[in-house]
Amino acid sequence: MLCIDEFLSLKSSWERLLKTDKPIYVYGMGDGCIKLMKQFERFGIKIAGIFASDEFVRGHSFSGFKVKKLSEVEAENDDFVIALAFAAGYKELIEKIDSIAARHELIVPDTAVYGGEPFLKETLESCFDKASVVYEHLSDEKSRSVFKSVLKYKITGDIGFLKACETTPDEAYLNILKPSGDEVYVDLGAYTGDTVKEYLTFAKSYKRIYAVEPNGRNFRKLSEYLCTLERAEAVNAAVSDKSGKVYFAKGGGRQARMDDKKGVLTDALSVDSLLMGEPADFIKYDVEGEEMKALKGSEQTIKNYSPKLCVALYHQLYDMFDIPLEVLRLNPGYKLYIRHYPYYPAWETNLFAEI
Repeated sequence: MLCIDEFLSLKSSWERLLKTDKPIYVYGMGDGCIKLMKQFERFGIKIAGIFASDEFVRGHSFSGFKVKKLSEVEAENDDFVIALAFAAGYKELIEKIDSIAARHELIVPDTAVYGGEPFLKETLESCFDKASVVYEHLSDEKSRSVFKSVLKYKITGDIGFLKACETTPDEAYLNILKPSGDEVYVDLGAYTGDTVKEYLTFAKSYKRIYAVEPNGRNFRKLSEYLCTLERAEAVNAAVSDKSGKVYFAKGGGRQARMDDKKGVLTDALSVDSLLMGEPADFIKYDVEGEEMKALKGSEQTIKNYSPKLCVALYHQLYDMFDIPLEVLRLNPGYKLYIRHYPYYPAWETNLFAEI
């Protein structure tokens, strides 16, 4: 059973930052820093400065602060708190951050990838009934532990909770997804083909691959890769609950996404329309905050064929609760699992569903 007191008793990242008597330095620049500074203004948190990795320090300023090297900050202060303002997903950078966290107090506030609201204790309290239903439907102890640990991280900004529940794609593929070698694999948000390559590491063979990517630059690279494979189709479209046209943000980054009013006019399709009534065996959803719409557009496929699912749970504020419940609505027979791959913040937390 999930107990709300276990979470409400935790000190939030914003409380920790607001009440510290140590100077606060933000590590990182760019959009992540701007987003973090907005929350600092909201909560009345004052910072002493900004620093960046040595290779990015060129004597410039950001948000009114001269950007320093960590060594400079350490020379000027006996002790200080660091607030991380960027995402880290590759091994060398995670190890670098861990090394810094061993020397200084590190807080990694959780902010949604999309949307302006951070995750607060009040966020969990307001939808605790949903959280409890999801928790009770999780199919193994590992998933329940990950669910609780990620929620505790989201409240506290303490990466220790993430490190305590980390696993790797190997574990998910070998113990949950178990590719048969004769599957129709649908990759939504295929980027340049990295997750197709990951799938083939474990599947070895397949019946057919559909890889869907809306961004033009990414799609060209994806197409070049898929040309080396048989029975693999690259589809240049966004994924939604219905087919039509949508605006898609310019730029080729992994986080490019749909926009309501501006960008490049792009084809959109649903999974049901893509497959035209044919079965799928495994569908991966990583569509930058449009996962709920993409699931709704897969309704007939999910109801009729019960494909294995992997769905990103970290783009929107309530994804941890809303997405598992939507999957169960579409097909109550699914067993649900949650895994978190090494990443700061909790951006590589995924739902897996299988019959």
